[in-house]
Amino acid sequence: MIENISFWAYTLSFIGKILIILMALLVHEKVREERVIDDIVIKDINLEIYISAFALVLITIGYALHLMAI
Repeated sequence: MIENISFWAYTLSFIGKILIILMALLVHEKVREERVIDDIVIKDINLEIYISAFALVLITIGYALHLMAI
């Protein structure tokens, strides 16, 4: 029973984190495409996109490790 609750807790947390990152990436992509802001901000947005993608990889690895530990 406890393993089942742990699985669902980790899974729902994982899905929530992934959705947050994906929404942030979509917003950044729309802002970057519009080019209404200056180049310095565009460079910062590009950096944030790369960091978000890296965070997505780390969260996925962490989820897999949690599942192996259950």
